[in-house]
Amino acid sequence: MSLYRLDEPIALDKPTVLAAFDGWIDAGAAATTATGLLATGGTLVATFDGDVLFDYRARRPTLQIVDGRLTELTWPSLTLRHARVAERDLLVFTGAEPDFRWQELAESVVELIKRLGVAEWISVGAIPAAVPHTRDVPIMATASEAGVLATDVQRGPMGIMRVPSAALSVIDMAVAAAGIPTVGYYGQIPHYVSGPYPAASLELLRVIGSHLGVELPTGLLTAEARQVRTRLQAAVQADETTRDYVERLESMVDESRLPSGDDLISDIERFLRQRGGTEGGLLN
Repeated sequence: MSLYRLDEPIALDKPTVLAAFDGWIDAGAAATTATGLLATGGTLVATFDGDVLFDYRARRPTLQIVDGRLTELTWPSLTLRHARVAERDLLVFTGAEPDFRWQELAESVVELIKRLGVAEWISVGAIPAAVPHTRDVPIMATASEAGVLATDVQRGPMGIMRVPSAALSVIDMAVAAAGIPTVGYYGQIPHYVSGPYPAASLELLRVIGSHLGVELPTGLLTAEARQVRTRLQAAVQADETTRDYVERLESMVDESRLPSGDDLISDIERFLRQRGGTEGGLLN
């Protein structure tokens, strides 16, 4: 049985898929916020079978109770929606990261996007990193082939890096193996920040818009990013340890140098230890 249901046939002109899942590579909810903004109001094209993809004990549906009466359940979902920006057809594939059947899901996604005539796949994500909130959000990029990234973004990091995979990466690789060009844009979020980080969503939308050659809508993200930065500045100024740490990160960015992996781990451990092992970052 197929893992998806095609809800509505739709005429598309070489659409691009923008894909983002919550969880492992969605730090600050930056990727799902950006893609969710594009999907808002879009036409539902396909729905994936949550009963076989999600562990409902780990990702429970939300129950609404009104005046002592059970009224509504909101289930985790994974959907594909169509949005049109300027002359570009976009298919926004977003939702909760599946718990099960990743390889089968990848096969189903490849089957679906071939049916829809997809010309390109863009993975969107965000990762915690040793970067300061006072500087532009860095974007790390991946690509299945040379010459397909936005002009102001380079593929990297160079060398070999091994990390736990996300479901999105499994699908990305399957799509590339099927002969469809894939790229990935990943915002780097200050690791000491908790909660939504709209500045990264803004930068992801800017880079994706540059890649597509269109200006993407940003909604209220600019105002929200300004408010978060103001709160972060106040929190940093109130704590000397945090202020010193952020200043060191600023110096490294301004001098265009990066710490070694061992130095980076030591710095983060020292920072957390001096803050008493506090979890959750500066903003919740």
